[in-house]
Amino acid sequence: MSHFRPELRQRAEETVALYPERRSAMLPLLHLAQEQDGYLTDEGMIEVAELTGTTPAEVRGTAAFYDMFHLEPVGKYVVGVCTNIACLLAGGEELLAHASETLGCAVGATSADGLFTLEETECLADCNIAPCVQVNHRFVRTTTPDALDALVADLRDGKREDEIPPHGTLIRVKRSGGLRVSRQQIADERTRERAAREERTAKEGQ
Repeated sequence: MSHFRPELRQRAEETVALYPERRSAMLPLLHLAQEQDGYLTDEGMIEVAELTGTTPAEVRGTAAFYDMFHLEPVGKYVVGVCTNIACLLAGGEELLAHASETLGCAVGATSADGLFTLEETECLADCNIAPCVQVNHRFVRTTTPDALDALVADLRDGKREDEIPPHGTLIRVKRSGGLRVSRQQIADERTRERAAREERTAKEGQ
């Protein structure tokens, strides 16, 4: 029985079909698993392993390398405050400390109500609006303590859900562009490519 919801399982299978090697789909599948559960559960990683022909240990090891993936539960909103050089000079450390006080949790921890997780981040590539703050990987352009407090109040009241979805959701709209051929056509083309490659290898070995 699939751990993924039916619509996510379909998206996962469609994603796998885009890659010549199934294991190459691991990262986008991990994002799907995190979209469903908010973080990477053991069950989600097991399913990703099955879909990619790998082991749960390989999936966990890959996920642990990337900051965007969480192996333990996080809040509905993951707040990241940059303290790299441009943001540091603009008050990043002070804003991070203020965020910790406002959210009621230490850096790297989750608030008691389960709503917020606070992270200290490296460069978020928005250095001209420093110190840079993201919520669920969305830029919020919140550079002062007062602005951050207003943002947090809005999030608590559900006023920003149209622009900041729960953690794990990277996109809201399914892509309609890109590859537009049937899965069978993809499979047939790859079978032909594999046969041609094997034929070339056999000739080179003669």
